[in-house]
Amino acid sequence: MNNSPVSPIESLDTAIRSYNPFINAGIVKEQDVWAKGFLDVPTLNSHASDAVFQAIELVRNSQSTQEKVTSIAITAQQGVGKTHILSRIRHQLKANGSALFVYAGVNNYTDLNLVKYQFQQTLTDSLGNTGSQGVMQWQEVASAMANEGFKAIDSNFPSLSPEILVERFDKVYTTWLAKNKNLMNRLTKEVLKTKPNADPYIIRAILWTLSETQASFAIKWLSGDELANSNAEALGLPNPTKTNQDREAEALKNVQQIVNLVSYYNPIVICFDEIDVENNCSSEGLTTPQVIADLVKRLHDTLEQSELGRGVVILTVMLPDTWTDKVNLMPGGTPDRVSKYTQRKPIDLKTLNADSMVELATIWLKEFYEFRNLKPHNLLYPFEESELRKYGKNGLTVREALKWFTENFKVVGKNSLPEDPLQRFYLALEKESQSNPLNSLEDNHLITCALLFSFQTLKGEILEGETSSGEKLEQLKIEDVIEFSEKPPNNGYINFKIIAYEKDNLIKIGVAVLQPPKKSILSGLNRLIDYNKFDITRGCIVRSYDKKIDKRGEAYKLLEHLKYNLGGEWVDLKSEEVTELVYFYSVYHRCEDYQLTKEQVIDFSRMFTRKNPLLLEILSSPSSHINEEIIEGEELLNCFLNPSSVETTDDSEDLSELLS
Repeated sequence: MNNSPVSPIESLDTAIRSYNPFINAGIVKEQDVWAKGFLDVPTLNSHASDAVFQAIELVRNSQSTQEKVTSIAITAQQGVGKTHILSRIRHQLKANGSALFVYAGVNNYTDLNLVKYQFQQTLTDSLGNTGSQGVMQWQEVASAMANEGFKAIDSNFPSLSPEILVERFDKVYTTWLAKNKNLMNRLTKEVLKTKPNADPYIIRAILWTLSETQASFAIKWLSGDELANSNAEALGLPNPTKTNQDREAEALKNVQQIVNLVSYYNPIVICFDEIDVENNCSSEGLTTPQVIADLVKRLHDTLEQSELGRGVVILTVMLPDTWTDKVNLMPGGTPDRVSKYTQRKPIDLKTLNADSMVELATIWLKEFYEFRNLKPHNLLYPFEESELRKYGKNGLTVREALKWFTENFKVVGKNSLPEDPLQRFYLALEKESQSNPLNSLEDNHLITCALLFSFQTLKGEILEGETSSGEKLEQLKIEDVIEFSEKPPNNGYINFKIIAYEKDNLIKIGVAVLQPPKKSILSGLNRLIDYNKFDITRGCIVRSYDKKIDKRGEAYKLLEHLKYNLGGEWVDLKSEEVTELVYFYSVYHRCEDYQLTKEQVIDFSRMFTRKNPLLLEILSSPSSHINEEIIEGEELLNCFLNPSSVETTDDSEDLSELLS
């Protein structure tokens, strides 16, 4: 793009009129902390994030137990960027793997009398998010534990990556059971040799997170919740019935045990956010900021007395008045524990200046134009640098600056639109095709959103006819389209479910878009064939036929099972068939820019979605034929050799199955 000519001003203006990237951009929420995308001005308040990274290095390298736990308080007014700083920290930690990240949004703590138990749930839930190695943070820890166990048996065993362990774990566990041996008992025993003071059940539960079938139950148990007896027995974990008060009484000890184990392998950064809630009190009369400050003190003192490997950094962000009027007045050394690293002095975030105002606009506009393959004559267009610097001198918060960008992101001249809504719809499609070209079939998320929207336009419609492959639809009526959760046990592999009736027969189609190389075809098929767990009657993988699957691998066996035994199918993803769906979705998402209602976009899109070959292929009853021409070659990723089934008599030899 750097060598391409400058884009015509008409193309820039069309893109600007079609979409305002600054709308709803001023508030960073909890989901943004964990989101993949992140726009950041690295120099803005770098003094705060740099202090956190320096604190991580301190606790990692210090030999003193007094320095293994530290804390920082960060203060700022609303809109300056407190949660944004936490998001920056999380994204950098995910990129470099220098620490694990825990985010505690305190506005979700509904009962201040159960704050320790609620934090235990926060801790386990956060560690269930993806870390630096492409798997759950729990699985990173469990992999390090498992490798430790292997090396306790044979010091020459190579370390296995978390991805390999997750792929192989269930198969090896089943192989051991067939030999009347228990892999979990042996692994737990080996890990305990190096950690004799650890809770064996917590070790066992963490190791279970390597199992694709049992991870969600293990995490639920680690959070302090009760399991069904059958699940607890399968995991080999105790499962007593407890009241919430029992869980609260045990939570701090459980948190200590978990943090001790997890921090042995990597530092942990724990972030308390949104603590400035005043309309809630504990039974002792403490407000939310005071309850959280007391919890930080207890965590600090409890963890400081234990053996921490790589250390813990606790961050607490709040309004300046919360620190001055609440936390700093608390007795018993609480303020010193809340901001230990800076000797009781909170780090205050700063508002924008002229330079950071320009930098903020540049970063947002750079992404806006690059996404649309446009090269502006001026990187700040349609803004003027002098104007940005003028407003930047007013000491705006980031939120105020983004609001100003939203209101002033426009081109000179009247944006005339046709009076006829249908003509506006056609104009919108044309503009979206110019400003948002679908350059490849690698954007799994965008393709999924386009399919989900398109099927929703067909709710209540009766569809009939024949697809290009000869499959038939007979009086098929879509009743509902339900999106699947990103969390375990699905982990985002099955994207949505279509509930429909075909000649009075209920069908539930689970749709999994498994297009880019990093999306494991084996993991996706493992979920898609589990009809009972995910309440579906037909599994459908949407994937380009040129994404070949090795005929010798496990994924191909699952594909055959899906097709021949379960009545599922593989639908070919073709660029020409999905592209128009992407444009319909884009127009729906930006309908206000074209003076269209969401209902109008749905109605107009339906004229095309009723006939779209890709949608009809997914809905139609599949044939039992697999196109052998496309099942060849090497699978691009995540296709590992099956664990060996060689009979052995010694447990240490059995463990070598994971390495086969």
